[in-house]
Amino acid sequence: MSESNKRLLALDTFRGATILLMILVNNPGTWSHIYSPLRHAKWHGCTLTDLVFPFFLFIMGVAMRFTFEKYEICNKYGPLFKKVFSRSITIFILGLMLNAFPFIQQDWDWSTLRILGVLQRIALVYLFASIIVIKLDIKGIIKISTFLLFGYWLILYLYGVINGVDPYALQSNLVLYIDKLILGESHLWGGNGIPFDPEGLLSTIPAVVTVLIGFLVGTMIKTASDQKDNCQRMAVLGFLLIIIGWIWGLFFPVNKALWTSTYVLFSSGIGILVLASMIWLIDVKKIHKWAKPFIVYGSNSIFIFVISGIWTKILLNISFNLNGKMISGYSYFYQTIFMPLAGDTNSSLLFALFHIVIFWIILSLMYRKNIFIKV
Repeated sequence: MSESNKRLLALDTFRGATILLMILVNNPGTWSHIYSPLRHAKWHGCTLTDLVFPFFLFIMGVAMRFTFEKYEICNKYGPLFKKVFSRSITIFILGLMLNAFPFIQQDWDWSTLRILGVLQRIALVYLFASIIVIKLDIKGIIKISTFLLFGYWLILYLYGVINGVDPYALQSNLVLYIDKLILGESHLWGGNGIPFDPEGLLSTIPAVVTVLIGFLVGTMIKTASDQKDNCQRMAVLGFLLIIIGWIWGLFFPVNKALWTSTYVLFSSGIGILVLASMIWLIDVKKIHKWAKPFIVYGSNSIFIFVISGIWTKILLNISFNLNGKMISGYSYFYQTIFMPLAGDTNSSLLFALFHIVIFWIILSLMYRKNIFIKV
């Protein structure tokens, strides 16, 4: 196995672990009974669950350093730009279709379709980050990343000062204002109690920097002659970003829903430490047998995200009678099979673990047959 492929093995392991964690936190038996690390922070703050999405974007940035190389960026703008735009549009449309699924319902109202979402954000940040890394050198990427992070902080803060409101509160931030102005309230997510989209248009700007940090780390990995030494340098960088994010967070709160600049630094720092640890284990110490299940999980990441979302929506849109009360297939499945096995919280966790196993079986069969669905 080549040195380059070994490094990508660690990256595939990290990607798989992130997808596995996503399945775990997205599929509890009931949202009323969840262990605290498996919940999103109510607003400010960061839990284990809040690290899933930035980890995926960070990993995408690292992978970008490897996948773009074959296009000889300096000489072949055309093919690479075509790939970037095509992939971005495809992922965005997939996100819209997932929001609209199951498409035809008796009471369906297209005027309330959520336009943004996880896949839509992935599409947008992939597009913008790709353009930046194609056009700029390393120094330019660092400069524009710094500008975007500080610029985002400044415009949110000034909005609050001008309007005399808390610029980082749920109901009075610039991210919400812009989404309501451009998209309209009816097209925003309502999970926070009011129309507010955690994958908003403006907050996509700092999310781009999460990918750019990944690209810079990918460059460190790609150009390093000694991976043991590189792991040490990555660890230093990771701790530095965590500290800067935490200190800055005293003034600009760490917040996933707003994707604050401090959240970018804090989550990226943790991501760097995790990846450095995996490179050290897999490449330096040659301890890699443990990684196989995670590699399988990361082999079809977009596919399993879409399939898991469709599966959940199907369960939520079918009904069963339980003790004279009509409930969703999701609740029926949980209450009749898993609730009798343990207490509320443990049963809810078992339900999520069951989904991890089922999806792993599907991905394992695909992996063995070399079926990789690339978007």
